[in-house]
Amino acid sequence: MTRKIFNSITLVAAAVLLISSCVLMACLYEYFGSIREDALRDEMKLAIRGVQTEGTNYLENVKADGYRLTWIDKDGSVIYDTVRDNQIKENHLQREEVQEALNTGTGESRRFSDTLLEKTIYYAKKMDDGTVLRISVSAATAGLLAIGMIPPVLFILIIALVLSGILASRLSKRIVKPINSIDLENPLDNDTYEEISPLLNRINRQKILIDIQVDELQQKKDEFNKITSCMKEGLILVNEQIEVVSINPSAMKLFDVEEDCTGNDFLTIYRDHEMNLALKNAFEEGHSEISRGMNGHEYQFDISRIDSGGKIIGAVILIFDVTEKTHAEKVRREFTANVSHELKTPLQGIIGSAELIENGMVKHNDMPKFIGMIHKEASRLVTLVDDIIRLSQLDEKGAMPEETVSLRTIADEVSESLLNIAERRNISITVTGDEARITCVPKLIYEVVYNLCENAVKYNVDGGSVAIDIKDSGKSVQLKVTDTGIGISREHLERVFERFYRVDKSHSKETGGTGLGLSIVKHAVSYHHGSVSVKSEEGKGTEFTVVLPVK
Repeated sequence: MTRKIFNSITLVAAAVLLISSCVLMACLYEYFGSIREDALRDEMKLAIRGVQTEGTNYLENVKADGYRLTWIDKDGSVIYDTVRDNQIKENHLQREEVQEALNTGTGESRRFSDTLLEKTIYYAKKMDDGTVLRISVSAATAGLLAIGMIPPVLFILIIALVLSGILASRLSKRIVKPINSIDLENPLDNDTYEEISPLLNRINRQKILIDIQVDELQQKKDEFNKITSCMKEGLILVNEQIEVVSINPSAMKLFDVEEDCTGNDFLTIYRDHEMNLALKNAFEEGHSEISRGMNGHEYQFDISRIDSGGKIIGAVILIFDVTEKTHAEKVRREFTANVSHELKTPLQGIIGSAELIENGMVKHNDMPKFIGMIHKEASRLVTLVDDIIRLSQLDEKGAMPEETVSLRTIADEVSESLLNIAERRNISITVTGDEARITCVPKLIYEVVYNLCENAVKYNVDGGSVAIDIKDSGKSVQLKVTDTGIGISREHLERVFERFYRVDKSHSKETGGTGLGLSIVKHAVSYHHGSVSVKSEEGKGTEFTVVLPVK
């Protein structure tokens, strides 16, 4: 803008100077021309009087370096000429000014030189005797005057341009300075030209609108960041070049990167050929999925293309931890297979025994044996179904009636119910500790204590012992069941709470176990928001510890 103002002012100054010079020369030329003509007429009057009085003697004695006097007879012949040789005879009858003077008394004409740079002004007047006296003077034309004025005009023009340039530079800076110093953050608080007030008002309105839009965008960005930061799932946004635009904390933790990874290629964060193919498929088809194992977990990558205005602008990658889902699916399949197997085994025994009896292939003396087998397998089947039903109820986590009971009392009841089984193998059961009153589902807590104590008796050695100890810390109660049995090897410890898992299948079959007891213990304790742990050493015994919160 400063350059435009500078150029405009300089151009206007030059144009004004040229036009002024031309107009001034024209006016001066016209003014001095009229003075010269008036002087010429005055000279003519004096010359006519002198010629009429003295004749040629006057013309011979006249000294007029700037004028030329010519006395012309009626027939156009020159009587006397102050410049030309009087011996040269030249007829002037056809001259314009002479003809006009003969006809009207006075005549004028102007004739230009061949170069048009000089002109001659002629003025003729008819005297009383009929002759004509003509006076002429040479003068420069406007063109010659213009040529003569070129050097001074150029000199003045250069000076004027320099001065106008300096003034234009200063003026343009002074004009632009208030504009450059405008505070666009507060458009209406500027003290500047009134002419730009409408512009500042529009800028202010636009600023208010932009501020509102920026606030809305910031609010949406904050909401988006808040939502994504609280997500357990990983979320990554990439552009069309597969460069990371945004990444939430869950994804940063998963890939062990910092927030400054934005702008990097996603494949530099997670190098995987299958992931690369999945991204390409998502950009081509709009969506793709892939499952990958990372850090001991199973993750599902859900990739969706993002379109805007008919163009692909990127993709969103959602990362779900499906470890529990995969594990649950695996457990479900194993549970279904185990249930089928566990139900089929006693049913086959029942059906086989019943077929033998039905076909009369069992002797009368062996009948009680086969009937006892049927009863035993049927009881085992009923126990298995009851355990499965109980586990299903715990899986559903439905509300159950709760009561405040004494954990010591429940332990005493369990001890008494197992006393006969323990005495047959000379196993002692002792209960020690606090009263430990808790609010719970009594039936489930009884199942917990009973299953732990029953296993302690079943998998104990003859003459062994089972110790039940209860402690109340005020905030929680602790139940510890310790036996001196066969123990559990280290490779089995992590799996003892799985459904249908048996450390010693042959021994479990002998004792009539279903493989669901410890799984029921784990789920019942979890229902009460407690925890259960196990310590064991093969050949030395096992210790189960249950911790339940006090409501």
